[in-house]
Amino acid sequence: MSIIIERDLRRLDLNLLLVFHVLMQERHVTRAAARLFLGQPAVSGALKRLREAFGDPLFVRGRAGMEPTPRALALAGRIEALLQGVQEALAAGQPFEPVASERVFRIGVSEAVGAALFPGLMQRLAHTAPGVRLVTLDTDRHRAAAMLERNEIELALGVFDDGPRWLRRQALFEWRFVCLYNPRLIKPRRPKLSLREYLRHPHLLTSFKGELEGFIDEALAARGHRRRVIFANPHFATHPLIVRQVPALVTTPDYVARLWRRDLGLAISPLPFPTPSHQVSALLKASGDADAGLRWLLDTIVAA
Repeated sequence: MSIIIERDLRRLDLNLLLVFHVLMQERHVTRAAARLFLGQPAVSGALKRLREAFGDPLFVRGRAGMEPTPRALALAGRIEALLQGVQEALAAGQPFEPVASERVFRIGVSEAVGAALFPGLMQRLAHTAPGVRLVTLDTDRHRAAAMLERNEIELALGVFDDGPRWLRRQALFEWRFVCLYNPRLIKPRRPKLSLREYLRHPHLLTSFKGELEGFIDEALAARGHRRRVIFANPHFATHPLIVRQVPALVTTPDYVARLWRRDLGLAISPLPFPTPSHQVSALLKASGDADAGLRWLLDTIVAA
């Protein structure tokens, strides 16, 4: 059985460990200060106290920012586990009052899901929880679990595979790919583009790997067809602005296409070949079930 020695712990308060945690993630004093809603001098002062407490520089200046020392790297896992345990203990069984709360939630989300969800969600929060703040980070199916494990985010929203047992996944909605275009520049014979029309026009592609081919190109190749991609970009928001000016097509999730049709006067067509549906889900730690605030946020997202 381990023995807790009070005189050792009196040298260190929990806020210093939180500063250490954020510095490990940001590797930059100014960014850490902004994330903690503190001034830069306060974070520098906390770092000085941490160095004194642990008898080590912990972070030294490097080419890419503040680099952790071997001692800091060794401490990181233990401090992370300690903070996570304290957070879960505080949240367990505690009521959550949205109107009075000033909690900051950190959410991992893809650009497309964020564009579709957050305008309506922020409108709801303005009325039901005006003190609540959201911070979002970019994530995807490959990074979300690790970001949750490192406590960089509390909740992830996107298309995810089944994960380890310590994760919970809740379905939000189904979606399919559709085709978006400017009806003033492209005039199909019918509201639904034919395969011939789809292949005749140039295409824009959302590519996170910097390539000119993706899922749709694989589906077309399986049927012996090929489209001409003239522009690839990792950001969804660029494409509708190009489509407004150029007679080209962009294949995109239907929930994003509906926003662009409404706001930019673009037209939607189903794809002229079958593709499977996909599911947007919320991903969170199993321990989040005991966090009333996180459950409230998830319920609000579902409603939105």
